[in-house]
Amino acid sequence: MHDDLKKDIVVAVKWSSVAEIAAKLLTPVVSMVLARLLAPEAFGVVTSLVVIISFAEIFTDAGFQKYLIQHDFGSAADLHRSSNVAFWCNLCLSILLWIVIFIFREPLATCVGSPNMGTALAVASLSIPLSAFSSIQIALYKRTLDFRTLFNVRVVYVLVPLLVTLPLAFFLKNYWALVIGTLSQNIVNALLLTCWSKWKPSLYFSFRDLKEMLSFSLWSLFEAISIWLTSYVDVFIVGTMLSQYYLGLYRTSSVLVGQILGLVTSVTTPILFSSLSRLQNDRESFFNLFFKFQKMVAMVAFPIGVILFSYDELVTKILLGETWMEASFFIGLWGLSSALMIVMSHYCSEIYRALGKPKLSVLAQWLHIIVLWPAVWLSVGYGFHTLCWVRSSVRLEFIAVHLLIVWVVLKISPLKISRNIVPALFAATLMLGMTYLLRCVGSSMTVQIGSLCVSLLVYVGCVMMFPKERVLFFDLAKMVRR
Repeated sequence: MHDDLKKDIVVAVKWSSVAEIAAKLLTPVVSMVLARLLAPEAFGVVTSLVVIISFAEIFTDAGFQKYLIQHDFGSAADLHRSSNVAFWCNLCLSILLWIVIFIFREPLATCVGSPNMGTALAVASLSIPLSAFSSIQIALYKRTLDFRTLFNVRVVYVLVPLLVTLPLAFFLKNYWALVIGTLSQNIVNALLLTCWSKWKPSLYFSFRDLKEMLSFSLWSLFEAISIWLTSYVDVFIVGTMLSQYYLGLYRTSSVLVGQILGLVTSVTTPILFSSLSRLQNDRESFFNLFFKFQKMVAMVAFPIGVILFSYDELVTKILLGETWMEASFFIGLWGLSSALMIVMSHYCSEIYRALGKPKLSVLAQWLHIIVLWPAVWLSVGYGFHTLCWVRSSVRLEFIAVHLLIVWVVLKISPLKISRNIVPALFAATLMLGMTYLLRCVGSSMTVQIGSLCVSLLVYVGCVMMFPKERVLFFDLAKMVRR
């Protein structure tokens, strides 16, 4: 790996980490207050609307972000021309989709289990053109590993809920606070990214460039649709077969876990994809970087997963409040399964994309969908508790699918991937055992927090026994200090 790329990766990891730490310090605080001001039903309404909005946003990007990050351009002028083509396509298509949603707002809202919420859907869908307006700038920042600028935008972005969403939630006490707060964030995001970007959109368009970009991005679009189906099919089923209350519990729980583990994925995933894309022609450096990232992520994700699983009621009580205690069971299961998913399958997808093989990701998604859909559909009929068990357990099948594809197509043994994370997995298992032993001491909040700290010390001590993990730990510490 080139020294310049190593330096860029180090700087990118540092600024991306700082951004995510800042976001994760503020976001849970906002979530804690919102969960106490708004009922689960309000979150359920917004979640059902997001099903439609997120699907529309797939088509506004059409895979152009990945094309701009990954493609080798002959010159800066070529990059700028392609950026303009992508920008105008995104913006025009997003406006068209918003018009369609506006016209059919009532039937669409009813379809996702939120009848009479057409007006809210029309307003919330304004996020589609706003997101499209800034997506190309984000891609160009990621391409150059300029995560320092993205850090500045991210900090302002996470401050908006403090100034907009929370006051509205206090006065309105309904879902409109969440809708308007999200729109405000997207407006600020679009303005800052456009103002600070060196690239500015100009009146240029080329159908020849568009054809080339679409030929590259078509499978990325199929991949995005497949990911949406695996991410939102359960939300759609829960929203139509259970109440808005349970949809709010279900989605808020998974989002909360995503926010916590997002401290790991949001820091590493964009950097890993951008870096691997630069190394796609150097197989040895490519996979060396992948295994290093995987080991590093495992060291952080596994203890978080154990904490969420072992202290699910404590986490729920602190972050959401007593009203949400019925969701604690799902938070624990989803946290543990998410940690395994991130390490064992999430980064396999980044390999496919960086190598220009999105077909493999599409294949993996559909091999999971054919199991996921029937499992969720059948389990939801037995109640919320059964749904939580089945939805979390079926993710193990997704891990097996990714490991099989990596082995058959890319000739990387699942044993090699597994051995790479054995130290972190071993330490996490000891930590899990320690948490259950310490439960005998007492169940008060003070005792639980004390036992959590002891369990973490056990984990760190166990990890430090392994030479490679110890070196990586100190490398990370040096990286943060730079």
